[in-house]
Amino acid sequence: MPKIKTHSRAKKTFKVTGTGKITHEQSNMRHLMTGKPSKRTRSLEKDALVKEPDVKRTLRMLGKR
Repeated sequence: MPKIKTHSRAKKTFKVTGTGKITHEQSNMRHLMTGKPSKRTRSLEKDALVKEPDVKRTLRMLGKR
């Protein structure tokens, strides 16, 4: 059986933590920052976990499992 290739965009977007969870950067942080409250921009700086229904598909794109 051939090796599974990693999806090029997925390897740049997602990171797998030491405990096996998948994180990604949040959107809405590229432009139009002056109209967003500081509280919102600070909370968007933190990485978010991938939602449970998408974990299986994301792992497959990363070549895991």
